[in-house]
Amino acid sequence: MLSPVDTAVICGLALLLFGPKKLPEIGRAIGQGLGNFKKAVTEAQDEVKTALDTDKKPPAPPATPAPTISSTPTAPAEEENKPG
Repeated sequence: MLSPVDTAVICGLALLLFGPKKLPEIGRAIGQGLGNFKKAVTEAQDEVKTALDTDKKPPAPPATPAPTISSTPTAPAEEENKPG
């Protein structure tokens, strides 16, 4: 953690090195870079979550063929050992 004295020294050195006209441009560029980095991290996390969600879903059951209707009558099945 930086103390207030450390922060003042760093700001003073930056002012001496880059000048008062360049500091806002440098700050803006750093801010845009961090914003782009955060956006890229968020997109990567979303892609990973999407990939994991699709892996968790059970596969679709195979399609069963539609039953065919026969024109010939079938005999009813015999009842097995019906108590009575």
